Amino acid sequence: MNKSARQWRWALPMAALIALADVITKEVVQARFAFGERMEVASFFNLVFWLNPGAAFGFLANAGGWQKPILVGLGAIVSSAIAVWILRGSMSRMVAFGLAAILGGAVGNVIDRARHGAVVDWLDLHVAGWHWPAFNIADIGITVGAGLLILDGLFVAPRKSASRADTADRP
Repeated sequence: MNKSARQWRWALPMAALIALADVITKEVVQARFAFGERMEVASFFNLVFWLNPGAAFGFLANAGGWQKPILVGLGAIVSSAIAVWILRGSMSRMVAFGLAAILGGAVGNVIDRARHGAVVDWLDLHVAGWHWPAFNIADIGITVGAGLLILDGLFVAPRKSASRADTADRP
């Protein structure tokens, strides 16, 4: 087994740590804050307790409840597919790290949806009266992971392809 095919040994535990950190922080927020309560930490940052019954940025939040089982099911399917991809894949560290971060975030949010029917959000960034939608550690994992996959696709993978093409052209 080559080195890159064994990355599941650190990628899956990393995903589990992200999911665990997400679940624990959400539990702490729910224990210490009333729903909707806000605590200012800095002039641009608050801790809050908010529930998002929808998807990203509140999409489908007012859909009447039918979205909850679909979002849980979809999250479970996507999480399973990513875990299999990590287990089977021979990939760069950047891709493995990105997939692990996405997996950890997806699992954290699926746990929330299954337990509460909504995702607990608690980080609130704002500037000059403009608020970014509240988010959590799972959302950070998903965003960082997606960013790494995009960077790999834009910059790393094309260089590897060009390098392989150069060596294939040589006699």
